[in-house]
Amino acid sequence: MPQTFLSSVLPERLQFLLPGPFRNYAHPIVPVLRLSGAIGAVVPFRQGLAMATVAPLLERAFSVPGAKAVALVINSPGGSAAQSHLIFKRIRVLSEEKKIPVIAFVEDAAASGGYMLACAADEIYADPASIVGSIGVVSASFGFQELIARIGVERRVHTAGENKAMLDPFKPENPEDVARLKGLQRKIHEVFVDLVKTRRGEKLNDSYEDLFSGAFWVGAEALDLGLVDGLGDIRTILRQRFGEKVQFRMIEPARPPFLGRLLGRRSLTSGSLIDPGEVVGALEERATWARLGL
Repeated sequence: MPQTFLSSVLPERLQFLLPGPFRNYAHPIVPVLRLSGAIGAVVPFRQGLAMATVAPLLERAFSVPGAKAVALVINSPGGSAAQSHLIFKRIRVLSEEKKIPVIAFVEDAAASGGYMLACAADEIYADPASIVGSIGVVSASFGFQELIARIGVERRVHTAGENKAMLDPFKPENPEDVARLKGLQRKIHEVFVDLVKTRRGEKLNDSYEDLFSGAFWVGAEALDLGLVDGLGDIRTILRQRFGEKVQFRMIEPARPPFLGRLLGRRSLTSGSLIDPGEVVGALEERATWARLGL
């Protein structure tokens, strides 16, 4: 790296003022981005992951001057396949454009779409008790047709397009609808499996017949299966990699405006502003975690 008198005397916090080749950072720097929560639509006052909210944070992480790597701390049970794939692709594009490696660290879980995010990393580390895997696709719903009949409610649905009301929870389940849904799930599953095989390559112990069945494992088992590269926490691993004086730069979302925080607090304390959709969303997220036993 070219050295100048200015780069040698300028404090590290001001090195960003110099052109890239002339910067001289005293200690290795690793931006750290937490990817926590279910993946899908993000609504006010409820944590989650979606491309719209994660993309700006990724841009910031990969733009930190002097970054030796970008660390992803993942704690997600999965969620939307499309959102998971979009975030995965953005991580890979930025990593290749900036020539910065990515290292993922699993906390409670990197399952389903959460594991897809982990596969965007060049290396994956997990805690021995982490939940890893669940390489599959699931769709869950309820059937209310007997309930509405019991309480005397008549269901009226009018569509233009014979499949527009497919899988209506207020109508008896149609075997043709189920077959179509399973066909869609197979195609999404194929994308997921191909992605994992491409990213993990020969590391995978694909002789294990349940590897792509949707099953999940604890970290130590995931290591034997080749789903992760090692066991350990972010502080230990990065200090081993970059030295004891490695600096972590936390990449955090901007805090919501004061009014938004006030309304969120009021909804929790007084109950006057609670949105039923928020309650349903929270229950769905809780059910996603519960499938992992967490």
